[in-house]
Amino acid sequence: MKVLLVNGSPHEHGCCREALGEIAAALEAEGVGSDIFWIGAKPIAGCMGCGACGKLGRCVFDGDSVNRFMEIAGEYDGYIFSSPVHYASMSGGMTSFMDRVFYSGGHKLRGKPAAGIVSARRGGTTAALDQLNKYFYIAGMPIATSQYWPMVHGNTPEEVRRDLEGMQIMRTLARNMAWLVKAFAAARAAGIEPPELEERVSTNFIR
Repeated sequence: MKVLLVNGSPHEHGCCREALGEIAAALEAEGVGSDIFWIGAKPIAGCMGCGACGKLGRCVFDGDSVNRFMEIAGEYDGYIFSSPVHYASMSGGMTSFMDRVFYSGGHKLRGKPAAGIVSARRGGTTAALDQLNKYFYIAGMPIATSQYWPMVHGNTPEEVRRDLEGMQIMRTLARNMAWLVKAFAAARAAGIEPPELEERVSTNFIR
C-alpha cells in the first residue's frame, strides 16, 4: 500500500515539504509507503474547459506536471495534496494543477481516500483548506481527517518544525490515512465492492 503526497508549493524544500515529510514518516511507521510528487516551479496553465481530455484520456496540454501526475496516480491507494496559502486561497499553480487533474482524470481517483493540508505564515488557512477539499467531494473521494484542521504555520521549514501542534496534526492525519487504506484493502479482500454510481443527472438553474 502506498500514498502519493503532492507538494503544491513552488519551493521544493519549503514548508509544505516539511509537513509532508512528517506525514511520510508517520505513514512508514504504520507500514504504508509513500512518495512525494512536486508540481514544480514552472507556470501551470489553467483549465480551459475545452473537453478534449474526454476524447484523449489526458489533458490536452503537455509539458507540465498534470499529465505526469496522472500517469502514476493510479498506482497509489490514497492521496494527500498540499498547498501554501496565497491570499487566503491555494497557490495559483496548485489551483491550476487541481483544476486540470480533476477535470481530466478525477474519475480515475474516485473512491480512493484523500486529504488536503495547507501551510501559512499566519492566516487564510481555513479558506484555502475549504477550496482544496471541494475537489475530493466532487470526485467522490473519502476524506481522511485529523484531530484539528490539517495546517501548519511558519515562514520557513525550521519554523514549521517548531509548530508542535501542527506537526502532531500531520502525524494524526497520516495514521488515519493509513487506517483508511488498510480498511479499504480489507474490504476488497472480503469481497465488499464500492457502491455503484448512478448515471449522472445534470440540471441547470436556467430553463
